[in-house]
Amino acid sequence: MNRRTPLAAALALTTGLALAGCGADSAPKIEVSGAYMPEPVTQQMAGAYFTIKNNGDTADKLTSVTSNLAKNITIHKTVGTKMEQVNSLAIPANGTLQLGRGGNHLMLMGLKDKPTKDDVVTVRLHFAHAAPVRVSLQVKAADYQPKH
Repeated sequence: MNRRTPLAAALALTTGLALAGCGADSAPKIEVSGAYMPEPVTQQMAGAYFTIKNNGDTADKLTSVTSNLAKNITIHKTVGTKMEQVNSLAIPANGTLQLGRGGNHLMLMGLKDKPTKDDVVTVRLHFAHAAPVRVSLQVKAADYQPKH
């Protein structure tokens, strides 16, 4: 029997486990905070705002959002004074993506029901790499401004 065979097998197994562990550490690790929706004025549309923190070593992208409340949810960014729809928003490794009034935000179009102050609306965020995240949006007064 060759003594090198068990040693080579053990070394290959150890290397494989070490590499698998490295991959897991670098994956995006998504957390969402400060989620809210100003009370919509009409049943046609609403905005949604929150902060996405990526605690992982790999960048990710917010690629879509779904909810039973709206027929369509789009992702927007604001450049200067112009709002434009985009396919995704980048979330840097070990960084944050801020969605807020006057900047990046979600638009919920064709609301099936009009939420009122103190309701909770649920959306599901979808990413390029991370697993989907369920987010509860607190419905706030239409003129609500979060404290920073």
